[in-house]
This record gives sequence, C-alpha cells and structure tokens, in this order.
Amino acid sequence: MKYYFILSLLVFLLPCCNTKKINKDSYGGSATTAGYTVAGLPAPFATGSAKNFSEVISWKNQEMPIAPTGFIVNQFANGLQHPRWIYVADNGDIFVAESNTILKGILKLGAAVSRKIKTQHIGESINRITMYRDTDKNGIPEKSYVFALCLNQPFGMLIMGNYFYVGNTDALVKYDYNTGDTLLRQSTGKRIVELPAGEYNRHWTRNIITNAAKDKIYIGVGSGTNVAEKGLENEVRRACILEVNTDGSGERMYASGLRNPVGMDWAPGTQTLWAAVNERDELGDELVPDYLTGVQPGGFYGWPFFYFGQHTDPRMAGQQSPVPIEKVIVPDVQLGSHTASLGLLFYRQRSFPAKYHNGAFITQHGSWNRSVLSGYKVVFIPFSNGKPSGVPEDFLTGFVADIAASKVHGRPVGIAVLADGSMLISDDVSNTIWRITAQK
Repeated sequence: MKYYFILSLLVFLLPCCNTKKINKDSYGGSATTAGYTVAGLPAPFATGSAKNFSEVISWKNQEMPIAPTGFIVNQFANGLQHPRWIYVADNGDIFVAESNTILKGILKLGAAVSRKIKTQHIGESINRITMYRDTDKNGIPEKSYVFALCLNQPFGMLIMGNYFYVGNTDALVKYDYNTGDTLLRQSTGKRIVELPAGEYNRHWTRNIITNAAKDKIYIGVGSGTNVAEKGLENEVRRACILEVNTDGSGERMYASGLRNPVGMDWAPGTQTLWAAVNERDELGDELVPDYLTGVQPGGFYGWPFFYFGQHTDPRMAGQQSPVPIEKVIVPDVQLGSHTASLGLLFYRQRSFPAKYHNGAFITQHGSWNRSVLSGYKVVFIPFSNGKPSGVPEDFLTGFVADIAASKVHGRPVGIAVLADGSMLISDDVSNTIWRITAQK
C-alpha cells in the first residue's frame, strides 16, 4: 500500500498505550554514537517500520525545557498558534511564522479521532506571521502585532533592503517593507519564484536565507513524498536547495538529493553553506540518520536512490539514478534516525561560554517512525575552523515527559539568536517561544 493510505488507517488504530523495550540511546544507537562514520548502520528492515506518534501533554505548572548548568530558561512568548520559524530583523524585531501541516480527506478525518494526532493540531494552519518588539531588550516583549495574514503555510522569512520575503509553500513572495513596519503591506506582494506544492506535498516548509553579499536567496525545498513513491515526475525541483537572485531570476539547482533540507546557515569564517536534513522513513528504527552537512554547490546527496552516501535504498531497485553511486556525497555529521532535525543556527555571539562559539545548534522536532522516541531536543555540535570538531551533545532537553508512553511536553522547531546573545526556540505544539540565556 502507499504511505498515505497506510497512515490514514493507522490513525484510527493507534493504541491508547504503548508497551515497548527502551533502547540504550535516543539518538538511534551505534550509528550516531560512532561519530561521523557510517559504521554500525544496520541493514534495511532490520526492524519493522514503527508508527509511534507522540502524545502532547503540554507543560504544567512551572515545567519547562532543561538547559545545561549555567543557563536560564524562561518563556519569551505564548498563546501562538503553531509557531514554526523565527526570524530576527537587524532592528531587533522578532517575526514568528505560524503554520502547520494540512491534511485532506480521509487523513483529516483520521487525525480528528486520534488523540495523539489531535493534540498536535495536525491539519490546521492559521497561516500568520506575528511580530514581537522588545524595546528595552530585557527579554520580555512589550508589544506584539499581527504582521501578516492569509498566507499559504508561511515558513522562512528574510529582510533585505526595503523588501520582506516570505517562503510560502507554493512561492517565494516579495513585499515592500520599511524598517519598523508593524503590518505587512500584502497588496504589494509579488510572487517571484513559483515553488512545487502539488497534490503530494509531504514536506511543505520553505526556508530562505541569503549570502554575505546579499545578492542571492537560497530556498530549501523538501521532497513531496517519503521516497518518490508517487513517481519521480512529482519530485521535479524538490529535495533540493535552489539559488535565485533577489528578484527571483537566475534560478539554479544549488544542490540536490537532499530529502528535506530545512535549517540552513553559513559556517562562521567560511563561504560554506550548511544544512540540517531530515532523512527518509520506513526502513527500520535505526535508518536513515538525519544529518548535518556542508553543502557542495552542484552536489548530489542521494535521495531517493541512495542514503548516507553509497547505500542503495532497496525500494528504488530497478530505477536509474541521474547521478552514479560513486558521485554521491557522504554527509558530514549523523544526527540520529527519525529525529526530524529541522532548525540550524551557528552561534556567532559571545554571551554563551567559549565552547559554544561558532558551533552549530540543531532543533530536533522528534520521531514518529521509531519504536522508541528519538529527537525532541536541541543538540549542539562544536566547530573549529569551520569544521565539526566533536559529536552532537544534548543542549536543551526535557521535552519528553514519558518515553515509555510516548508522551511529550513539546517539540522544538525554530531557532534564532537575539542581539544580546540569548537564544529563542519555538515549541510549535505548546505554542510557546522559549528564551535561553547564559548566567552572568
């Protein structure tokens, strides 16, 4: 059966409780703890393909995420409706894109009757951008504004000059904007790049960033399906990073074979673009690891034919890859299987301790295709001279409330840094923005 039909049936059949053996490692076992190699990757289908959707029970009383000793966590904002992405303007204004997966037909009906799915509000999307202003820079915004409405699953945001760009699921849209505006003049919006968002739009987020010269925009476009099960013709200009000029012209495929490249950032001191990539499902608990990788212009990273370098996906047997297997690029850092690694930020400020300077923070939205939950945290990877210098380590945890019962408080997605060096994390199912500061 096809994936979507299976899921529509399973949401009716999800059990009220789960009894399962807990693995030693929520990153996905030896494949991750082995570091940057692929040693320890199991064979495909070494375990069954789990359907283990977490149940969100939100945060109670004084509960909140847990940061390492020496850091303070507090609530920056709440009452949002599925806050996904965060963008901080040069003047300090903070923009939050509120959007969500949209289900249709039998999928929507199935989600409505499943407690686990319903608690994550799957199928509803307010399609809004909210703006916060913290004038005195004390970490408590004094004002909030409805900056934009009636968008189409907005995600990435970018300000360049007198323009505000929004990555809707079906287009990159450019609006007139003046610094300090509290309302987007939507009548001035111009669709400058049409993006694929057809019937099969499994990975709908469209993150956008610019380069140091601010003459290019990079757009992360995820695959429409898990592993091209609806046909390769449905995956044109997908599973890739697109590069365009600021007016939308001059499009080129910057890199391909990236199943769902969401978080993007430039390693400090380099001209290398890095991406956090959410890999494929349904090959077993420990396949395939999500990853962080430096993106080589023109590079091919394997999807859907190969995974984590030169590993052939058995489901693609008999189909011809446009790039030979020996030219598939091996990603740099494994992030654990099914962790849904989404947000990426290099820490350029200096208020955190020195070990974090220039390192990478990655948000992990959390698994549904692993028998024991993985992800649901923020991890840190140290960098030195623009390269990873250590393995991923936990930074912000506490999102999992009961791993045996697959209950969670929240799910981190967006990540941004304020001018004072404090960090913001969006928790899309508890409708909260968390702020992490280092103790003085």
